[in-house]
Amino acid sequence: MLSLEQVKQSLERAGQAHVLQFWPELSGLERDAFLQDLSQLDLQRLREHCEGAARAAAAPPGSLDRHIEPVPPESIGSVRRSGSKALTEWEHEGLLQISQNRVGVLLLAGGQGTRLGVQYPKGMYNVGLPSSKTLYQIQAERIHKIQQLADRKYGSKSTVPWYIMTSEFTLAPTEKFFKENHYFGMEPSNIVMFEQRMIPAVTFDGKVILQGKGKLAMAPDGNGGLYQALVDNKVLEDMKKRGVEYLHVYCVDNILVKMADPVFIGFCVSKGADCGAKVVEKACPAEPVGVVCRVRGVSQVVEYSEIQPETAELRGPGGGLVYSAGNICNHFFTRAFLQDVAEKFEGQLKQHVALKKVPFVDSCGNQVKPIKPNGIKMEKFVFDVFPFSRNFVAFEVVREDEFSPLKNAGGAATDTPTTARASLLTQHLRWAAAAGATLCDEHGNTLPAPSASAGDTAPAQWEISPLVSYFGEGLEMLKGRTLQTPLILDEEKAIELRAQQHLCEK
Repeated sequence: MLSLEQVKQSLERAGQAHVLQFWPELSGLERDAFLQDLSQLDLQRLREHCEGAARAAAAPPGSLDRHIEPVPPESIGSVRRSGSKALTEWEHEGLLQISQNRVGVLLLAGGQGTRLGVQYPKGMYNVGLPSSKTLYQIQAERIHKIQQLADRKYGSKSTVPWYIMTSEFTLAPTEKFFKENHYFGMEPSNIVMFEQRMIPAVTFDGKVILQGKGKLAMAPDGNGGLYQALVDNKVLEDMKKRGVEYLHVYCVDNILVKMADPVFIGFCVSKGADCGAKVVEKACPAEPVGVVCRVRGVSQVVEYSEIQPETAELRGPGGGLVYSAGNICNHFFTRAFLQDVAEKFEGQLKQHVALKKVPFVDSCGNQVKPIKPNGIKMEKFVFDVFPFSRNFVAFEVVREDEFSPLKNAGGAATDTPTTARASLLTQHLRWAAAAGATLCDEHGNTLPAPSASAGDTAPAQWEISPLVSYFGEGLEMLKGRTLQTPLILDEEKAIELRAQQHLCEK
């Protein structure tokens, strides 16, 4: 830990001497804690951070319209447009890589569930499924299942390690939750949790904000903080020891995420890609999602606010949007590429400005809760490494099958617990219908075939455990059956139905 004098000098050099204005009022314990926090700051780069934040917040947003173009067709795969033969080959390649222990999954879980109205990590959230499973449990069970599918196909005993990037806010509760739930049946040594860095919030004139008399206002450095965190926590070294060559990186809040998706991984590996992104077709030109495209010939994500409406509305000869590749924070990286980013490019990552209402103490030491944005939080985004890729690819998936984020509390228009729950249950209804099952409600009335529409907000209570089916496969025992909802098709129920099917066949 640095001495008080060393910290004072560093703060003065950075133009942040005000940080210690309440030092005489702090108790001995408070002084020790504050000095510890200040010692952990990158004081050498503090001036650069504060001045950069103020400049970035003052800069007008630029328009990139003259310089953008779509990702070329040869760099795009698609669940809808690629042939069934290619999709099967990619799936087999992905399962082969999984069977050889060359694939890991990496979860971005540094944010709290504040917009959801909870004070715990989003992964611990229960959206109200019949099984009451949380996002973490669903994801853990999908890892179990994809390992099982790879092992069944290639006679292996595979392991897909689960790397979980947390923050100061989410590490302890996440560790506790996993321990209490016995790591959802996974080997604890195959779950690697690590923290991303925290950086100070800054006023519009470039001064670090004091949240309390002896506490800075700090925030995670965005999901792009991943690359520094991989180095800080020696995660890349762990991957190398395990033989992991390919990483599937995703955000915690997507209830439909396909963990270590073999089709996506197989596509990227077959193309020799070092970096890839799953995309969904934009719902409309004005949908507020980033677009995967090229700028001056370099692959990247352009925020919707950086494209003029007339460009966003451009349509191709077939009537589809020219810029339709919506980013869903679902990526593929080779370990070698991540190593390159960590060693050569991390310092070049773009900084993004987020204007926030940051509680602070005023010059008299009074606590203030602002009613409008008063501070700047700088963030890096995970996709900001795309421009450094030597071979970038995009893979289009169907939104209703693979993307339903949980962001807002109930009552919001989109991305709520209700919409996430409906997306998953409707998907399971489609799987059951495709397997040949007839579904009835609790009164015995036949239910209509489920629609893929995201507007189906009250589907029947029919849930399929990921331990039974990863993505609709393995449901042959449902063929010709009439099943009444509510029903949870877990492993025990699946074994019972298979046994019944076997007796009937005899």
